[in-house]
Amino acid sequence: MAFSDKTIKLLWGNAAGRCSFPGCGRRLSLPESGKTAPHIIGEMAHIRGEKPGAPRHDPAQSEAQRNDYANLILLCPTDHTIIDKTENMATYTVNMLMNIKLQHERDVSDRFKKHQCGSKQEVARLVHPLLAQNHAVFKAYGPHSEIARKNPESEAHSVWLEERLATIVPNNLRISELVSNHSRLFTPDEQKTIAEFETHARGYERWVKDETTYEGVVRFPVAFDALITELARA
Repeated sequence: MAFSDKTIKLLWGNAAGRCSFPGCGRRLSLPESGKTAPHIIGEMAHIRGEKPGAPRHDPAQSEAQRNDYANLILLCPTDHTIIDKTENMATYTVNMLMNIKLQHERDVSDRFKKHQCGSKQEVARLVHPLLAQNHAVFKAYGPHSEIARKNPESEAHSVWLEERLATIVPNNLRISELVSNHSRLFTPDEQKTIAEFETHARGYERWVKDETTYEGVVRFPVAFDALITELARA
């Protein structure tokens, strides 16, 4: 089974790192808990089975098509087992799984629908928890985290890669949308700080998706964090 880096990033990013099964939505990259290190439980399940005899296998598919994003759905282990049970084949057909995947990705996209705020303080109160979540992920799993320093080879690195796609990039997109839609509420100096964040967010997303090198990413503007924190507390 060979998935390209692009396929993995598309699948995890579009599913926001959550199980696509209806009513589940379980987070698929788990944080450290007690003596359990951070780990990945997500499974990239084949819609049309990978091998002859596998559920929904299509012999007309090429190997590349079987392992392509279009033929995969991100699931938790429990729901992966459910869709592949023999007694469930009549229910979880190819079309059904395609629709489940599409609906989940639409639900993820709907989180970014426009929200109209009456003040920049209201905008900041929506943005602040997203920034806080990003900071928490970076502190817990990033290259300078305690886990990474203690054991660079641990699965924490895999969790970090997935959290960038499932948490940081979507949060940055939501933040950019919120401040951009309400730019009229901010002063010219504040708009300049916002523009610096948006430049950072675009570059960061391109880097995560392997479209540029890290040198092409503008550093996170500390002034933006200070601005949002001050306004959120006002």
